[in-house]
Amino acid sequence: MNVALVTVGDELLAGDTVNTNAAWLGRRLAERGVTVERVTTVPDRTDDIAEVVTEYRERYDAVLVTGGLGPTHDDVTMAAVARAFGVDLIESESVLEWLAENGGYSRQDLTEGTSHVPEGARPLHNDVGVAPGCVIGTVYVLPGVPSEMEAMFERVAGEFDGEVSHVEFVDADEPESGLLDRFEALRERFEVKVGSYPGEHVRVKLEGEREEVERAAAWLRANVTAPGEE
Repeated sequence: MNVALVTVGDELLAGDTVNTNAAWLGRRLAERGVTVERVTTVPDRTDDIAEVVTEYRERYDAVLVTGGLGPTHDDVTMAAVARAFGVDLIESESVLEWLAENGGYSRQDLTEGTSHVPEGARPLHNDVGVAPGCVIGTVYVLPGVPSEMEAMFERVAGEFDGEVSHVEFVDADEPESGLLDRFEALRERFEVKVGSYPGEHVRVKLEGEREEVERAAAWLRANVTAPGEE
């Protein structure tokens, strides 16, 4: 299963807020064997959000959109997703009933627009906040507040699955450029995906079927200088 993540917010583009939602979703999806093919951040503009949702829902098995939910002036994600599907925003009786039963909110308590979702969408109730998310087609719309997004994703996590790969890491106390011959040998000898992440040491990530990854990791450990070795 291949998916795209779309994170919405001027504050993300300006660097005022760190995009932790994309990292968290990437990890959770990987744990379920799902491949994240794209992570795109767009401003709080209806046209921009609608454009990328329209493109990505045709290219990927699912699209997860986070941020821009609620009734304030810059919360335009629901309207943008509705536009991408060519439908109207409508007030959801399901959302109103859930908020009344679980939050004690009456219709009069809510700011106009709080309970609106695209016509035909399945509402996703918010266990931590107020504004709902939704699912329409293969597009999942989640809040931007991390605690709300994480709780809402768990409601639909079972709808995302794939073949879970085995992963092992090998640390090497050598320059990344000096490891290129070992990386090439790994790809020739083993059916594994190789990634490298430089830092205090180079961390090499091996991913694939368990037996093949274990063989590749053992070979690599025998052929690099480990941290602390002389």
